[in-house]
Amino acid sequence: MSESLKFIVSELNKAPFQKSYNLISFDSLEPLQRLQVLTDVLAEVDPKQKVDVREEAADQTAIRIFGILRILKYKPPAENSNWAAFRQGIVQGDKAVIHPILEWLLKSIPDLRKRAYLARYLVKIDIPPDFIADEQISELFLQYESLMGEFKEIHKQSEMLKTSGFNTSDIKKDIASMEDEKEQLAKRVERLKRKVSTSPNSGPMLVIARNLRVERDREERLVKQKNEQKNLIVQMEQRIQRMQQQIKDTKQASIGTTPQGLIQRLEEETKVNGYMVREQMPREIATLKKGTQKLQKIVAEPAMGQSDLDDINSQIHKMNAEVNQLIEKRMMSNDPIDDKLSLFRQQAAIIAHKKEVAAEALREVREELQIQEAEASGKRSQARQGDGEEVLKGEEFKRYVSKLRSTNTIYKKKRQEIAELRAEAGVLSRSEEILKGRDDTINQRLGKLEARQGVSGYRETQEALENVSAMKSEMDMMKGRTLEDISYLVQQLTKKIADKKSALAPIIKELRPLRQRAQELSTEYEAKKGAYDTMAAGLESNRSKLDQEVRAYREEISAEESRFHYLKSIMELNIVQQQRINNEMKAYVSSDPQEKKRAYREQYTRKIQEQENLGKGLREKQKFVRENQSSNLGQMRMWRDLHRLMEVKLHGGQGQGQSHRGHDGPKTVTFDVPDDRLVL
Repeated sequence: MSESLKFIVSELNKAPFQKSYNLISFDSLEPLQRLQVLTDVLAEVDPKQKVDVREEAADQTAIRIFGILRILKYKPPAENSNWAAFRQGIVQGDKAVIHPILEWLLKSIPDLRKRAYLARYLVKIDIPPDFIADEQISELFLQYESLMGEFKEIHKQSEMLKTSGFNTSDIKKDIASMEDEKEQLAKRVERLKRKVSTSPNSGPMLVIARNLRVERDREERLVKQKNEQKNLIVQMEQRIQRMQQQIKDTKQASIGTTPQGLIQRLEEETKVNGYMVREQMPREIATLKKGTQKLQKIVAEPAMGQSDLDDINSQIHKMNAEVNQLIEKRMMSNDPIDDKLSLFRQQAAIIAHKKEVAAEALREVREELQIQEAEASGKRSQARQGDGEEVLKGEEFKRYVSKLRSTNTIYKKKRQEIAELRAEAGVLSRSEEILKGRDDTINQRLGKLEARQGVSGYRETQEALENVSAMKSEMDMMKGRTLEDISYLVQQLTKKIADKKSALAPIIKELRPLRQRAQELSTEYEAKKGAYDTMAAGLESNRSKLDQEVRAYREEISAEESRFHYLKSIMELNIVQQQRINNEMKAYVSSDPQEKKRAYREQYTRKIQEQENLGKGLREKQKFVRENQSSNLGQMRMWRDLHRLMEVKLHGGQGQGQSHRGHDGPKTVTFDVPDDRLVL
């Protein structure tokens, strides 16, 4: 505990809190001050928690702290596992509860700050099922869930970018190296273009190489898609197996159940919930209100001295003596009927006490169930945020199965206990009804007897007096306990302060040489860290030089490989051409006429001779055409003129026939004869 207290004090004295506590002053803080310190630390995690505790009601402070601790997923230590005591400790500012919370918060403020930021957007709003049935509200809720999923993805991407590990110096080095590589690649490309331009098949080869690269990229994408589909198939198979197991478990759980059994179980649950709502919770609220009123009354009273305490103790003794006298008188004046009623009252009180105990146990079990469900939902959300679901193997799976078995046995035991408690509650409720019926009959008989004796109303008056005396005795006892608790608390505080002082004296003496040792170690650490940084910088520079040399050698190797392939292709072309030359020489030297005809020289000589003969014939034809051109032109004109003359005569004959057949008299038909007509 002392180590945790030292840690808390040291962290609170640092930025951003800048407190000036020591171990004694922090341990002797008032509960309200302790709650203010807790609120300040929570405000560093979530700025909405920055409030003044003195201006806030106690119930609001408790609700606010419980809410933020639930969001931050704080789990109390084993000694504070009782939730009722834990809540009461927070409300009262108990150091046994507040100090572990402060230690847990101060150890992981950055992570908790991130969790509080995410909770602002990822904690779902609780909507009753009746409102979810509305279409508009359901659509808005689905849209809200989709936006929440988008926020998760964006936040995940931003966190990946933040934790990628790049800094400006590394980026600048990468940019410089990439620019050098770009220049070298440009030079290499120009060199290869010059080499390839001389090759006759450079265009088709480049197209083939481009297509090959595109197909390889496509192959890589297809392989990646194939792997993703395989992973999805595995995940879907696992999900199908889980769903089948859930269906199987549901079917097994539903075996042997009947509608009557389900209705009976629901009726029992309704009775239990009705009892807790109508009787248990109002009683708890009333006790809490009474306790709050008493505390407010105690706070409002001025500080008491020793004389006031003596007066109160004397009054307590007097009241106790009066109560004892009244009890003795009552015991002396008891009659047999009252004895029977007291027996029934005792049984009713026992039954009521058992019901209260069962209700308290049920409430604790339900709270534990809610906590487990919250943890399960958190685990489910973490599993959904991951890339995939983890599959347990080997020993981990065996441990998981054994844990499930132990949990199952505990669950069965608890379930059996709940069934027994429900059965006992049913029996007790039935007994209570029977006792109430008997009480009513007895009351009726007593009323008749009182009316017969002329003292009607005596029993009610006596019960009222007994209730008043019981309430007075309870108040007196509570006052006495409160004063005793205060005095005991003062004694304990003084004793603790003295113990802490005596315990801290040797620790402070031991701390002084340790501080000096820590300073020496810090100076040594700084010196060694500087040497390490210089050595790391030298090694990094040597590594970068070696990387550049390796890169240059690789480029030279690739250039030589390309030159080798180019020369190899040229050699193959030369071999083919040499083979063709050898075949031509063999055909030319051979005595076989068929082989000579196959020779390229003979073929080309024959074609040349054919073209020369064709040209000679065309030249002779051209000469004949030139010599006979003038006579042919004159003859052609004569034939054209003759053709025109015949057309004119034909038109003239047709015109005379038409003039003799006309009704309006003779008509003259004229023809246009050209000037170059031929007159015979």
